[in-house]
Amino acid sequence: MKDKIPDVSIEVFSTCPPSSAVARGRYLRHVIDVARWSEEAGCRGILVYSDNGLLEPWLLAQIIIQNTASLCPLVAVQPVYTHPYWVAKMVTSLADLHARRVYLNMVAGGFRNDLAALNDTAPHDARYDRLLEYTTVVKALLGTASAVSYEGVFYRVEKLKLVPPLAPELFPGIFVSASSEAGLAAARMLGATAVKYPKPSASETVPPDAGIPYGIRVGIIARPTDEEAWQVAHARFPEDRRGQLTHQLATKTSDSSWHKELAELSAEALPDGYWLGPFQHYQTFCPYLVGSYDRVGEALARYMEAGYTRFILDVPGAPDDLRHTSLGFQKAVEVTR
Repeated sequence: MKDKIPDVSIEVFSTCPPSSAVARGRYLRHVIDVARWSEEAGCRGILVYSDNGLLEPWLLAQIIIQNTASLCPLVAVQPVYTHPYWVAKMVTSLADLHARRVYLNMVAGGFRNDLAALNDTAPHDARYDRLLEYTTVVKALLGTASAVSYEGVFYRVEKLKLVPPLAPELFPGIFVSASSEAGLAAARMLGATAVKYPKPSASETVPPDAGIPYGIRVGIIARPTDEEAWQVAHARFPEDRRGQLTHQLATKTSDSSWHKELAELSAEALPDGYWLGPFQHYQTFCPYLVGSYDRVGEALARYMEAGYTRFILDVPGAPDDLRHTSLGFQKAVEVTR
């Protein structure tokens, strides 16, 4: 594809469509299509969601790898689902079969009803303590060909060896949600990429002691003009009273810091194109940037100048979405040079 995300010091990930949003008979084909769109646009990888109501993300990661040449799955990992050895085993197995690197999106929380159904009653900050131990064990297993012993509050392994060992160049990139202080502390201790849901670009900053990569989760609808972009945005995310009520209920039952923070902001679009309409109508779970290539590019440039180098985009709605997004990133790179 002619218009690709620039090959600079940023990494861009798209998102795999959730199985709950696509008819069963069309879902497999749609996953393959979105993965190929993402690779053609120059994305480094693609986020694969995980929760009680979705298909198993590791099976989707296998499908993505088999149908692309280099795209890296960014697999959501929830400790309550599996032992850390199983995650390490999946990483090294995919690497051994396909010589493909994966990324791990380490998730501490989830929908409250999902956690309750699994009898996971740990408080918010304690879940990050568990996530820290969990990820430490995963990293230890993937980082050595020797046996691993570890004893913590939540996990204990004794002379556990990963077979086959992982090739060092395929060691996974690790992301951690860092919208809360507990999440940010865990990301720092793990040396992971700290990901958050951004504020408007003019008010977003990275902590001054940043010694780790930082990223944001944001949707983008970019077109040659503001008017064209907003036509697409409103057609894709029309106002929905039922969605508003569902969003309000979800806000009341969620213990996620990012969910509450975004819920307090206005749904009205800001001058930089920052828009929470889809989030507040329960149509997606991240802010959007909407506007011309110049407007979106300037907003992205401010995020980059603040120190954000990882961008996880929302699910593309059409084949051309990522091409248009690439043009916004190209403008951002021009602004920051």
